[in-house]
Amino acid sequence: MARLPDTDGTGETARRIRARRGGDLHPLDRMLLHSPQLADGWNSLLGAIRQRLQLPSDIRELAILRIAVLNRAPYEWTAHEADARRAGLGVAELAELRQEKPDLDDRRRRVIAYTDAMTRDIDVPDELFDALRADFTEPELVELTATVAAYNMVSRFLVALDVV
Repeated sequence: MARLPDTDGTGETARRIRARRGGDLHPLDRMLLHSPQLADGWNSLLGAIRQRLQLPSDIRELAILRIAVLNRAPYEWTAHEADARRAGLGVAELAELRQEKPDLDDRRRRVIAYTDAMTRDIDVPDELFDALRADFTEPELVELTATVAAYNMVSRFLVALDVV
């Protein structure tokens, strides 16, 4: 059970969140709505990451699910597994994300290494970042970095407040 009660999900911010999510509020949203100002900024940032970037959706979901594993955030995995499947990740790839060293194609393996470095170590080795330059444009590199950073924030919020 979450450490704080759900909010009632009323008000203009809740309306905007529902609009982005297709009508529903998720448990994460109900927790965030304890601070409508925070929830509004969160909704804008995560809405941009989920819906308005050039970064391919399979790469975005790959990074998000890896973060869910690394940060022990089962809610995040559950919330994104279907999106990952729609983005083209198969059962075997999803299973690999739970392994210490996932056996994926070279591009995805570099994305996992980048996600792991940002999540576990904060510091990213130059050689790893340079290797990603062959896979992504500069805007995509910025978007990948922001996605990993943002979903570390999401998972840490979820875990700290025991949102499941």
